[in-house]
Amino acid sequence: MQLAGKVALITGAGSGIGKAAAILLAKEGAKVAALGRTENDIGKTVAQIEGNGGEAMPIVADISQPEQMQQAIEKIAAQWGRIDIVFANAGINGVWAPIEELTPEEWDKTLNVNLKGTFLTVKYAVPYLKKQGGSVIVTSSVNGTRMFSNTGATAYACSKAAQVAFTKMIALELAEHRVRVNVICPGAIETQIDENTNRRNLEKVREPVEFPEGEIPLTDGEPGTSEQVAQLVLFLASDAASHISGTEIWIDGAQSLLQG
Repeated sequence: MQLAGKVALITGAGSGIGKAAAILLAKEGAKVAALGRTENDIGKTVAQIEGNGGEAMPIVADISQPEQMQQAIEKIAAQWGRIDIVFANAGINGVWAPIEELTPEEWDKTLNVNLKGTFLTVKYAVPYLKKQGGSVIVTSSVNGTRMFSNTGATAYACSKAAQVAFTKMIALELAEHRVRVNVICPGAIETQIDENTNRRNLEKVREPVEFPEGEIPLTDGEPGTSEQVAQLVLFLASDAASHISGTEIWIDGAQSLLQG
């Protein structure tokens, strides 16, 4: 197993990409701290890991709250004595609306969860990562990095672009401690995140564009799966990626090249 003896923290582990990654990393030998905001969903992820012979612990916390994240990291360290892998995956789409209709509160919520949440997740884990080295993977998006055609997703795109800059800054800062930091940029993936997206009055600001049939060239329009993204996370978490740091990797079936 590629991750035997390793301890991994995965945020947003109750569904979608986070859940798929938690299950796969556990299968490869990692002890998984599955963190999320909903006790029921996190419990299901942990139960599935344990049912397959893996080891996991549930942690309920809001990634945008410093005290909750500090306590979560301390709980993991107290239980297993180390942290080797951090998958800062949790995030929201938030409100997508014309700029004059997007409220400051809506902007703040998206930035607080997506950007501040990533910062807090990594910040409090760093002292433990430094002890033996490790891997940090951040979930960004094609939006704000290579694709800017989702009009109205301004707060979301800005938070995702900032995550790439954060990754590159931290990768250099932590390199001497043998901590690798990389960022993945998924395109359309079958998850539940769209259910929490608030799209408001976008028709009047969206540019009319007619894409070729099948907006995802590699699959004739079919979205990717959480399991495919989890395979990329496993690669970046493993020793197979031992010389990769400060790098963004798009996993979108060439969608962003077509729609950028």
